[in-house]
Amino acid sequence: MKYKGQKNYSHKQPLKMGVLITNLGTPQAPTTKALRTYLAEFLSDPRVVEVPKLIWMCILHGIILRIRPSRSAAAYKTVWTEEGSPLMVHTQNQANALKKSLGAIYGDNIHVDFSMRYGEPSTTKRIEEFQQAGVNKLLVLPLYPQYSGATNGSTFDAVAQDFTSRRWLPDFRFISHYHDYEPYIDAVAKSIREYREANGSADKLLFSYHGVPLRYLKNGDPYHCECHKTSRLVAEKLGLSKDEYMVTFQSRFGREEWLQPYTDATLKSLPDQGVKSVQIVCPGFSADCLETIEEIGEENREYFMEAGGEHYNYIPALNDSKDHIDVLTQLIQENLQGWQLPEPNSGEQSEKFYRELLAEQS
Repeated sequence: MKYKGQKNYSHKQPLKMGVLITNLGTPQAPTTKALRTYLAEFLSDPRVVEVPKLIWMCILHGIILRIRPSRSAAAYKTVWTEEGSPLMVHTQNQANALKKSLGAIYGDNIHVDFSMRYGEPSTTKRIEEFQQAGVNKLLVLPLYPQYSGATNGSTFDAVAQDFTSRRWLPDFRFISHYHDYEPYIDAVAKSIREYREANGSADKLLFSYHGVPLRYLKNGDPYHCECHKTSRLVAEKLGLSKDEYMVTFQSRFGREEWLQPYTDATLKSLPDQGVKSVQIVCPGFSADCLETIEEIGEENREYFMEAGGEHYNYIPALNDSKDHIDVLTQLIQENLQGWQLPEPNSGEQSEKFYRELLAEQS
């Protein structure tokens, strides 16, 4: 096997720490063709769909990729902006803000960027750029607060797969979750509190998370438990009683049972229970995207209002707000502890040693 090395490598190149934040990904455009490419990669991941590969490939290419891309493209068109996909825009803004905040702490000794698990910029592309920049200590932070094998686990797989082809491997750290990290809990609670101060409260607050099949929970995935813990801790910060909030799960597909209660079914049933106003927050999403803007902000609004609801509001994700960037900066700082910064002129010293070694061998 041929291993990847650094192009035009120089032993005098200064070494750096690297921070790579990651998110799910997005199609390159709101078109059927772009969605087919994106969904083919996403839905081919065995972490996402745990079905025997041969059976699933027949279903995926024989049915799903013939039908779903056009439907998804239509949905993406409703949220697409002049700058592009909302998830791409927010993630880029988060990375830019972190470059600034971490650069103020570590100076030129740190390299910060982002990648997408599916689509571009890919994890492999970014790791290659990090290596070319001299990063020899790499911290990866998937922006999924609650751990799931389908998200955080899959991100680790992508990094590990890339490493198998590299000659030189960095020291490596991976933040697998931060669902109960107190600064994160405080930031979510503050965003809800400030929204309610400006817009009033509601009969019920829903914490809606992206769903996964129920069997993932039964097989040991902690996602369901971590979603509930996040919600409980935020509710405690807000002083909410158990009957003032609910935890629900959205975005299911297929015929098997997923984590319940389902967000859409819940919203359809609440008006008959006397709940006429709801507010929804999605603490599992670090940035607003199709699933929050279109699915929660529009589709589920219609379900609730058509069922007799009167007031429906979505509370935006933390995105690149100052509070969120402060949380991520603190989380990253804590996980970088113990990694020493490069010594001044260490690159030049390494180059001198390399030249002397070559001279002795000649």
